[in-house]
Amino acid sequence: MRSLWNGSISFGLVNIPVKLYAATASEDIKFNYLHSICHTPIKYQKTCPRCAKAVTEDEIVKGYQFQKSQYVIMDEADFEAIAPEKTRSIDILDFVELDSIDPVYFQRTYFLEPTETGGKAYHLLKRAMKEKNKIAIAKVVIRSREYLAAVRVYGSGLALETMHYASEIRAIDQLTQVGAEPEINERELEMAMLIIDNLTTTFEPEKYRNEYREMLKTVIEQKVAGKEVAPAGPPPTAGKVIDLMAALEASVQATKDKTTQDQESTSGREPTQLTVRPKGRRPQKTEETG
Repeated sequence: MRSLWNGSISFGLVNIPVKLYAATASEDIKFNYLHSICHTPIKYQKTCPRCAKAVTEDEIVKGYQFQKSQYVIMDEADFEAIAPEKTRSIDILDFVELDSIDPVYFQRTYFLEPTETGGKAYHLLKRAMKEKNKIAIAKVVIRSREYLAAVRVYGSGLALETMHYASEIRAIDQLTQVGAEPEINERELEMAMLIIDNLTTTFEPEKYRNEYREMLKTVIEQKVAGKEVAPAGPPPTAGKVIDLMAALEASVQATKDKTTQDQESTSGREPTQLTVRPKGRRPQKTEETG
């Protein structure tokens, strides 16, 4: 992997030289925009509407609009003058429990690797954090932007998670239908909790696949081979749900059969589809054929 940033972790009076690496890689299938007539890739040019001409990169500057049509111009020296001493340091501010941070704060994950001279201090910090079951809250500047970040033990090393600031998190209470809770009877709650129990398992990330991406790759491969792409069949229809209890009863039965359905799916068979019937009629399972 190629490092994105070199600097150090500031831990009290200890500085640990590290390199930063992206921990994830997108698997999205990328497409080019083509001219529908001749299939030539479309060009995007930056133009100035006032001058009516294309603009080169060295003619472009950054401007902040403080009033309509009025901008203050910022250049690289302005950004570098703000806090140059912070641009190469991950400054640890506090240590907290991981469970105390809501996942909404996390943005992107990076791996931290020590340099040859920082190995002992790096593993000392990792060992101490693991023993105390804590993660570090820090600040770091990456590409001229300051981030709040969490440094945590990940596998055999340390990972850095960039985070949102509190002011960037929207209040869920702004949603009008969230605050007022309707009356929920005990039977409905029991069945909802039973569904959760039936679906509770150990998290195994390898078993979750991007099925849409796999289907998209298949379509692309078929078109490259000159084959006709068969349209997908209509989705299975379900009976009309009259009330919540009918859906809960059907869902409890469906989740009981989840293990069997997973085995059928693994062996290449189509999973059973559940049709929800109106209240008073027994839910039935129907297995699709073809």
